[in-house]
Amino acid sequence: MGEFDLIARYFTRPAPAPGHTVALGVGDDCAVLTPTPGHQWLVSTDMLVEGRHFLSTVQPQRLGHKALAVNLSDLAASGGTPRACFLSLALPRLDEAFLAGFSEGLFALADAHGLVLAGGDTTAGPLNINITIMGEVPQGQALLRSGARAGDDLWVSGTLGDARLALEVFRGHVSLPGDQFDSVRLAMELPQPRVALGRALRGLASSAIDVSDGLAGDLGHILHRSAVGARLHLADLPRSAVLGAMPEDLQRLCLLTGGDDYELVFTAPAEARDRVLEAGRQSATPVYRIGRIEPQPGLRLVDGEGRELDLALQGFDHFKS
Repeated sequence: MGEFDLIARYFTRPAPAPGHTVALGVGDDCAVLTPTPGHQWLVSTDMLVEGRHFLSTVQPQRLGHKALAVNLSDLAASGGTPRACFLSLALPRLDEAFLAGFSEGLFALADAHGLVLAGGDTTAGPLNINITIMGEVPQGQALLRSGARAGDDLWVSGTLGDARLALEVFRGHVSLPGDQFDSVRLAMELPQPRVALGRALRGLASSAIDVSDGLAGDLGHILHRSAVGARLHLADLPRSAVLGAMPEDLQRLCLLTGGDDYELVFTAPAEARDRVLEAGRQSATPVYRIGRIEPQPGLRLVDGEGRELDLALQGFDHFKS
């Protein structure tokens, strides 16, 4: 099987219905896209490298899901509606079982969000997956990192830290019973991008980012771009029962620096609390208030009694970790 047979067999699907953003997709030199009047494009790209972003033991279906989910999460953090994506795939060998599972996982998530694979590239090489995603947002309504203001509430969706806990098990640093390991491994390998919540927060959240490199590090990007600080309440950080049963130092590591959570951390005016909770209900996504934005720069972590704790932990950095 050659390159074009591979594309035809595993990554070519029927053309989108007339009127879709993707007027022409896989099969030509370029895709042809038609933007919705009154909207702006949102574009993001993520690369996943074997051994760096995922383990060789991951199931192909889960890898296809995650490769797309991390891009959808970026789109969610901007409040966008998914439209099209492009896949570049380097393969060490032609493995049809891997390709069948990978494409199945990718397309299942794409279909759930009305997303069309509109093109890409394949080549031989170490396993490397790169997806570029395109979405739309009404003019001027994109959620940005730069809008947080002193007095805003600080929120996060879902729960944090399970993906890092799974990694610690894989590294041999932690031992968990089978059912507990399965649950945290699911968080690591099948993250659920919060696209519906991101759309529900348009015009409501003052800033947003997805938690891909750890809460402390990603929140730091909001604080830097918005020129503010934050007070973060450790006891209010949402965690699973599995993580909550772990030693306190391990919980803090996973909650603050774990990465791979793909939840949304966002800010909103204090007077919008009821509307934020309603946005969570409408999008079937739990949201939790975890602190507040302050004028003094820097991130301050406090315990349940308001005492400041040492915050020496940093988020994930590809060239330092």
